[in-house]
Amino acid sequence: MSLLHALKRIFLPVSALMLAFGATPAALSQEAADAVAPELATGISDRTSVSTEKFMVAAANPLAAKAGHDVLADGGNAIDAMVAVQMVLGLVEPQSSGIGGGAFLVYYDNAGDRLTTYDGRETAPLAATPTLFLNDDGEPLKFFDAVVGGRSVGTPGTVKLLYETHRLHGKLPWSGLLQPAITLADLGFEVSPRLNQLITADAERLSVHEETRNYFLDADGAPHPVGHVLKNPKYAATLRLLADGGADAFYKGPVAMGIVEAVLNTDNPGVLSPADLANYRMRERPPVCIVYRTYDVCGMGPPSSGALTVGQILGLVEPFDLAALGPENPESWRIIGEASRLAFADRGRYMADSDFVPMPTRGLLDRAYLDERAKLIEPGGVLAKEDAAAGSPPWDHAMLLADDESLELPSTSHFSIADPFGNVVSMTTTIENGFGSRVMTQGFLLNNELTDFSFRTHRGGVPIANRVEPGKRPRSSMSPTIIMKDDEPYAAIGSPGGSRIIGYVAKTIIGHIDWGLDIQSSVNLPHLVNRFGTFDLEKGTAAENLAEPLQSLGYETNVRDLTSGIHAIVFGDENLTGAADPRREGIATGQ
Repeated sequence: MSLLHALKRIFLPVSALMLAFGATPAALSQEAADAVAPELATGISDRTSVSTEKFMVAAANPLAAKAGHDVLADGGNAIDAMVAVQMVLGLVEPQSSGIGGGAFLVYYDNAGDRLTTYDGRETAPLAATPTLFLNDDGEPLKFFDAVVGGRSVGTPGTVKLLYETHRLHGKLPWSGLLQPAITLADLGFEVSPRLNQLITADAERLSVHEETRNYFLDADGAPHPVGHVLKNPKYAATLRLLADGGADAFYKGPVAMGIVEAVLNTDNPGVLSPADLANYRMRERPPVCIVYRTYDVCGMGPPSSGALTVGQILGLVEPFDLAALGPENPESWRIIGEASRLAFADRGRYMADSDFVPMPTRGLLDRAYLDERAKLIEPGGVLAKEDAAAGSPPWDHAMLLADDESLELPSTSHFSIADPFGNVVSMTTTIENGFGSRVMTQGFLLNNELTDFSFRTHRGGVPIANRVEPGKRPRSSMSPTIIMKDDEPYAAIGSPGGSRIIGYVAKTIIGHIDWGLDIQSSVNLPHLVNRFGTFDLEKGTAAENLAEPLQSLGYETNVRDLTSGIHAIVFGDENLTGAADPRREGIATGQ
């Protein structure tokens, strides 16, 4: 089987979906979900890209994409559509993101001819200590012992990011942008096969907290079946408060108190306080960019490791002729895999919230440094574990740091938006692990983002950069990206998937730029990800065919589900081309 052709999967043709946009919310949900929700672990399809002339939304759920589509059709801009998309995603894809979580935004403002990034990452409560995730013996807690309950909840940042960026860049009134989600929450939406499968897999943990249990499970404790109309009047009520009061209605007053009470009054309570919410601030930060071939690949810098690690992978493979090798050749994947291992070694040593920890940000992408590191990728060779270690990038001062050991599990969501005015949104949004902390309040789930910190504080007496500290933002792998060419936006791309996000995004960029695949084919391309020495190969795809060649080179391989959710837009001279990852239930749509 060719790497460019994997197992078939049924999906909804865009023309049929556009006809469905006239349906009622519940009818659309069922029709769309039945048609586009993938069965888990069945491979990928040859889904084709979508071309439009005016605008495009590529998002992880048809109802969220519709909300953004309608905003743009009504004269709104990309930031307006972003607000509507996120508010609907928090309802229909609650396991992945929502107002109880955080987000990173990479934004191109056409009027100002300016690329910037906005940091809506959660922060550690002021009462958090470095030993938050250590037991009485000073050893790290088991992951889910730390996750489930209030202990793992950081101060949410998504609402502040949405509201503040809308205040700066939005066009339509804020209140109207929340109405699609309010309407869906009141009328209900039908549970899709994907949501049902995820609830079923996590039913035990979802049953711990009363409000969570009552929402996702029926009176007998069983997951709501596919097609069940799920209403969320509490979420609608919360959004009505936000529609009237803006971000202050979330970070102060009854909503804020409800969040704090839920964190404190549950099993495994946390330390979040009203002051943490009232003092939360979104940060605007400069983008982190690397020149790759003839493109500028730009993304989110610290506290995200995304742009730096994607940038390092691209910088390390640039000396190699991947175009000549092609996607079928195990040597291509060996080079990409070794580059990823080296980049992840630097990630584990140096990357954290740069507001708290000095970082060699420029040094990590220094061309001379990357060229020297690339020499480690010798022809046909596999680096020994001790040789795939962190390097010594140039930086303005010396600081001794130890390697991190935080665990980041896949969930999250990504969407890309291009509006008729030339503005571009690339936003990755999360509550961290699927269903976050499993603590629900006022119709939305709270994040478990604090478990993205290293559970250990030191290794061998040397501090770990990504340790817990009050007010600090945990390191992330979210990699919202805008690619520029000749100082103009060329593409917007990103994905969910925990720390594998970095590999998914890098692979898609390489597929498009080096191997000349159209953006949808680059998204469809099976995943092969190597972070720490073992090659993860996407189950049910042609990636499995490379297991034996990679093993013969000396790698261990692991065939597993790699359920990315890549949503991308490429900007042509005459049109926009959108791609939605067939591994999830999303679509690309526009006009």
